[in-house]
Amino acid sequence: MDFRRRQKNLREGLERRKVDALVVTHLPNVRYLCGFTGSSGVLLSTPRPVFITDGRYAEQASSQVEGARVSIAKGSALLAAAAACMRMKIKRVAIESEHLTVAQLDAFEKALDKGVKVIRLAGVVEELRMVKDADEIELLRNAVKLSSRFFNPLLKSIHGGIAESAIAAKLEYMARRAGAEGMSFETIVASGERSALPHGVASAAKLPLAGFVVLDYGIVLDGYCSDMTRTVHLAKASNEARALYGAVLEAQLAAISAVRPGATARKVDNAARQELKRAKLDRFFTHSTGHGVGLEIHEQPRLGARSDAVLRPGMVITIEPGVYLPGQYGVRIEDMLLVTEKGYEVLTPVSKKLVELN
Repeated sequence: MDFRRRQKNLREGLERRKVDALVVTHLPNVRYLCGFTGSSGVLLSTPRPVFITDGRYAEQASSQVEGARVSIAKGSALLAAAAACMRMKIKRVAIESEHLTVAQLDAFEKALDKGVKVIRLAGVVEELRMVKDADEIELLRNAVKLSSRFFNPLLKSIHGGIAESAIAAKLEYMARRAGAEGMSFETIVASGERSALPHGVASAAKLPLAGFVVLDYGIVLDGYCSDMTRTVHLAKASNEARALYGAVLEAQLAAISAVRPGATARKVDNAARQELKRAKLDRFFTHSTGHGVGLEIHEQPRLGARSDAVLRPGMVITIEPGVYLPGQYGVRIEDMLLVTEKGYEVLTPVSKKLVELN
């Protein structure tokens, strides 16, 4: 990972905003910029960057942090960052406004001299993280490949009468045994009427003998996330259920086909919605078509109806339209994609043919 280049890109952005320093407190942003993977630390981005943590992480920071001097604070790392700003005679310091609490911001401002101006910035590092470098793309590929390996073996455990939570446990056990650090979000196993819940996390509910089961899961591998959804059917699907599945699949393929450099996120989202509109199902599609994925499961860009974000090569996104009929059932299909110079590459290798489990 070229952490120094990332910090240089950040510094250039801060200079354009006429900001002397940025206090980076969001841990995924800290990791992106200097490599620290612990649970407590602040990166003060200046021409002479300083990473501040406490004694618990002294050895870890010494071995992991690149492109910044490591400083061990006896108290709050945030207040130590304020003290460092005063020593460096910084006059305009920015904070990640979406990641600091009101209490933290108040304490930080009180620790500064009156002549120091605090600038509230949002999404500065996240904007850099939208486009992945070659190292990140390789790590994301690895995470997708590993998580995809669990799908077919998992199908053997799915049958009527088993609890959704038991299926999630089986999946998560396989992931851990295979080397995953954990799941990238709470595993969704939603069956029968619960499949109409877009975020129906695995519950104690038992699978019906017949009906849809939505499986939405991801893993964390080397810090990077994967995300995929497949919907399977217990027993032979009715013509109506098959039609619904086919409509969602067509919407997903239409959105995938719209992915290319220069396309807006809104255009990709609209491609899925127009396909569902033709099937008179668009009002049952209640969320955005996709999102970025990286160190966090939900990153920019958001692929929604109001998003003007422009796709660029190196972005890794999901395409995941769904239709949810309240009190009946739902279907969602999701892949991860890499935006390339000429279009896209689907990273998720799992078949999207409707699986009927007898």
